[in-house]
Amino acid sequence: MKSCTVLAAQADGSEVVTAEGLASDSGEMHRVQRAFHEQHGLQCGFCTPGMVMAAVSLLRENPHPTEEQVRSGLEGNLCRCTGYHNIVKAVLAAADADPS
Repeated sequence: MKSCTVLAAQADGSEVVTAEGLASDSGEMHRVQRAFHEQHGLQCGFCTPGMVMAAVSLLRENPHPTEEQVRSGLEGNLCRCTGYHNIVKAVLAAADADPS
């Protein structure tokens, strides 16, 4: 869920995971975070947490999306730096990565 559309009181009793919370206890990045790093899917970093979380959600629902499905799944997350090309590449690379 986008934090801007949920009041804190609505999340009471729910588990909230942020981009920082995706890493393992040992500090190893989540496969989506690694893919964003390896595929240069970020520039200024402003949109990155939202893109990463949207990608994680998308891959939970559709582990092997097409490029079109990735682009559709990321709608609503605006990036003014990258033109989305490397972001989409990162999501597709994460889909092909070992899910551990």
